[in-house]
Amino acid sequence: MVPLSTLIWKSLAPSSPSAATIPSPLSQGCGKASTVSFVHSTDTADLPVALRGGVVAIGNFDGVHRGHQAVLERALGQARQKSVPAMVLCFEPHPRAVFQPDTPLFIITPPSMKARLVQALGFDALVQQPFTREFAGHSAEEFVTAILEQRLGISHAVTGFDFHFGKNRQGGPAFLMEAGARHGFGVTLVDAFRDEGAEIVSSSRIRTLLEEGDVAQAAGLLGYRYTVEAEIVKGRQLGRELGYPTANMALPANTALRHGIYAVKLRRADGSVHNGVASFGRRPTVEDDGAPLLETFVFDFSGDLYGEVCQVSLFGFLRGEEKFDGLEPLIAQMKRDEQEARALLAAVSPLTPLDREIAFA
Repeated sequence: MVPLSTLIWKSLAPSSPSAATIPSPLSQGCGKASTVSFVHSTDTADLPVALRGGVVAIGNFDGVHRGHQAVLERALGQARQKSVPAMVLCFEPHPRAVFQPDTPLFIITPPSMKARLVQALGFDALVQQPFTREFAGHSAEEFVTAILEQRLGISHAVTGFDFHFGKNRQGGPAFLMEAGARHGFGVTLVDAFRDEGAEIVSSSRIRTLLEEGDVAQAAGLLGYRYTVEAEIVKGRQLGRELGYPTANMALPANTALRHGIYAVKLRRADGSVHNGVASFGRRPTVEDDGAPLLETFVFDFSGDLYGEVCQVSLFGFLRGEEKFDGLEPLIAQMKRDEQEARALLAAVSPLTPLDREIAFA
């Protein structure tokens, strides 16, 4: 196995093709007034020099839920105190996908959505460490030396109380604190976050709720409405023929959201937000790979969305999938769905500042 230390000195230039920069006025609220746009880097080797010396929150953070936000808020607080950048370090793909490839994992927030969330929270960067079996075979000490010290040059690390890393999960909280003392960075450990019912908030709980279609309960644990992001693709245009043209998104094959009808808001690339009603389900006769398709009828809208990357936030589950005897009962039900969705969306308000940023205009 090649030591991590022999791999670290790839280019650190911000122009590296694996690092995308996004204008981020929000980033000026965490730490120092940053002159660096938000950075989404797909490799720890490509961190812009201006971000070295920052505070890093470490974890998988799938869902960026309220428990994760407790960790992230502590990192932002440390960054403000030190007047340094704030970063999130995660692992891509999710380690479970590497160690259990035959057991598909419903990913709540793919990388692009995770980046949008941490940017909205006020971070300067989301840095992804490519996770492979080779990487997992390196020791905890190598991770600290090669990634945290040499690649990222961190001044402080913030993690959950149960964070483990390195070969066979040999590195734990005690090791990280001892290593921080040796390598010159501070460490903050954050206890598990419990909801109003005293239950620990976890990604697995949220996945279960989404699989049941309970997007309202899921939003309570996420701290924002569950949101998906994808390019609008052409379908068979059956909805248009019925008077309900839809904006179609092919979601990842492991999206285990309950099939059915949802009240939603669609955010366009220009930031405008539109109410709508969406149907989610698998359409193997339409999609060759059998990927789930989210079909959104956008209220009071006319225009071309094809090729545009949009986000759809789910506010309420209306009903499950049904098979109708002909087009007339189908159209009648679609009208009822539209009316119910309009009424539901007329009464909603942001749950949190993050929810306002993600799901509202």
